[in-house]
Amino acid sequence: MAKFIPLLHFGIKTRHHFMQHELELAILPERIADQTHILQKGAALLKIAPARIKGLKIRKRSIDARGKQAVFRVRVIFYIDEQPIPEILPLEYANVADDPPAIIVGAGPAGLFAALRCLEKKIRPIIIERGKRVQERRRDLAVLNRQGIVNPDSNYCFGEGGAGTYSDGKLYTRSNKRGDVQRVLQLLVAHGATDDILVDARPHIGTNKLPHIIQAIRHTILNHGGEIHFDSRVVDIVEQFGHVKGVKLASGEHINAEHVILATGHSARDIFEIFHRRRWLVEPKPFALGVRIEHPQQIIDQAQYHCNVRSEHLPPAYYSLVEQVDGRGVFSFCMCPGGIIAPCATDKGEIVVNGWSPSKRNNPYANSGTVVQVNLEDVPHAVRYPFALLDFQHEVEERAYVVGGGKLVAPAQRMVDFVEGRLSNTLPVNSYKPGTHSALLSEVLPPFVHDALRKALPLFGKKMKGYYTNEAILVGVESRTSSPVRIPRDKMTLQHPQIKGLYPCGEGAGYAGGIVSAAIDGMNCADAIKD
Repeated sequence: MAKFIPLLHFGIKTRHHFMQHELELAILPERIADQTHILQKGAALLKIAPARIKGLKIRKRSIDARGKQAVFRVRVIFYIDEQPIPEILPLEYANVADDPPAIIVGAGPAGLFAALRCLEKKIRPIIIERGKRVQERRRDLAVLNRQGIVNPDSNYCFGEGGAGTYSDGKLYTRSNKRGDVQRVLQLLVAHGATDDILVDARPHIGTNKLPHIIQAIRHTILNHGGEIHFDSRVVDIVEQFGHVKGVKLASGEHINAEHVILATGHSARDIFEIFHRRRWLVEPKPFALGVRIEHPQQIIDQAQYHCNVRSEHLPPAYYSLVEQVDGRGVFSFCMCPGGIIAPCATDKGEIVVNGWSPSKRNNPYANSGTVVQVNLEDVPHAVRYPFALLDFQHEVEERAYVVGGGKLVAPAQRMVDFVEGRLSNTLPVNSYKPGTHSALLSEVLPPFVHDALRKALPLFGKKMKGYYTNEAILVGVESRTSSPVRIPRDKMTLQHPQIKGLYPCGEGAGYAGGIVSAAIDGMNCADAIKD
């Protein structure tokens, strides 16, 4: 059993296990890549000759900007008088071409990681994806950004890799109790992600790198006997005597299986309609609604790092803000340092915005969803009608489209103007490519959301210097924070209470909130399949 032995000097803690010691160190940004410096610092604290340290491994890394000088906090294992043993994650899957099948609807993180776990369990995954391969999605996204034309089956939400592929690849999660977070990260590394994601406190891949990783996962699934059907939309779920038997596609084709994992993401509204038509249980679920707020990245850097100019050795600064306003939560969400605001509508006549960052996070803007909790009691008939919050969400998105003027031009307002109720005479240059139109966001947002944001933003400004400024722009609307509908499932079997063999999964069913948590839920649903 490893023992933690406190070192008296510097309050450092060390783990002693045979000839390994773990230290928590503070490293200046300019020295974080200098392994010799870290080794020497560790040797001095351990009071041993540097030559006795045969290797080191950084386990965790985060930025501490609470003091005047930002530093990296790192947890490092030092190997004393022994060589480090490299960690290898074998990807040795058997071929499952002749094994029993399971259908997986959706090729987002929940679906892809469910498929990988199926390979481990000797189950043949058959993925049904309404959208296109990850590379082919780029052309539809280009049309979306330049011309404001939405392909309802291929956009930022639908297609191989799901919503996360072209909206950032942030891997931060609080889902440790739901499953093996490290296993998800290791699988991403095995498919091409850098091993930085294994140690960073807020791991991030980047939209420019994720498509290659998704493609590698696809090859693993196909090379081991799995199937993936693109451009194939599920229009019905086939059941007999309360047990799932397969799915029907828009082409008329039936695919049969005794197990169906439903991993469709938070925007597949047509799946909810299937449940409604068949009188299967669905229920409303609270979600959050608001705007995307963008600042010049320099403002955020100055506030968080207490400097005029950010050091080249520090990444663009991140923030997380939360406030209670009249008993209602207002919080930042999906913050993108060095990022871009993206149009994420899935159908014509609606505005939905989200944010993403490339791997280097080197754009001049920082954006974050800033949203207000929407509860069942906020929407009439939500307790009795399961789609009340879904309809409410859609109405706000349609109003945003009308107020913006069409072609995905988004209604927008400067921050101080928004709080003081003024129409902005001009809008700052920003990253939203389809364009922004100066408007009163009170014409778009429900009154309780608008009022909560107006009260919260000056309070955020008191917490973070420079945040409350008219250099910041509010772009509407951030509405797809999570699904406003939950498909219920049994806590033990993870199956729908009415339909055996049907596993509601991931964000679309209301059981995840990001890439990692969705991936974990996908693996859990695959684990729940019994032969």
